[in-house]
Amino acid sequence: MINEQIRDKEVLLIGENGEKLGIMSTRDALQLAKEAELDLVKIAPTAKPPVCKIIDYGKYRYELARKEKEAKKKQKVIEVKEVRLSPNIDTNDLNTKMSAARKFLEKGDKVKVTLRFRGREMAHMSKSKYILDDFAEKLADIAAIDKPSKVEGRSMVMFLTAKR
Repeated sequence: MINEQIRDKEVLLIGENGEKLGIMSTRDALQLAKEAELDLVKIAPTAKPPVCKIIDYGKYRYELARKEKEAKKKQKVIEVKEVRLSPNIDTNDLNTKMSAARKFLEKGDKVKVTLRFRGREMAHMSKSKYILDDFAEKLADIAAIDKPSKVEGRSMVMFLTAKR
């Protein structure tokens, strides 16, 4: 809230240089802000009494937007990459999938390992669990199991994350 939008009777006023001017009526605080040709901005609305500051509102908004943009630059987005396997996968194919998963993990992404079952393979789901366990065991040097394997419909899913 700025200027006339502030409806409180009394506010704790902070000057343009950061000094406390004390508790005063909103009308007086607004008068001081107009004399300085700046805006009265409510900084902490939940405080008793609310805290207001005399600042240039446009400049204040610009600073907030810049800080937010800077924070966005620094954050790391973790993607989830998927590796699909089948129950009758050959060892060479499994090694190829493992190397792909290793690349993803080294980049810092999470890996979703999916073991897909089709037709009659559904009857032997429990016997194929060793494929996922083997996969996780061979990547144990750089990966940790984030979520252990569980059955979701026609597939068995496990999540791996890079070790810190």
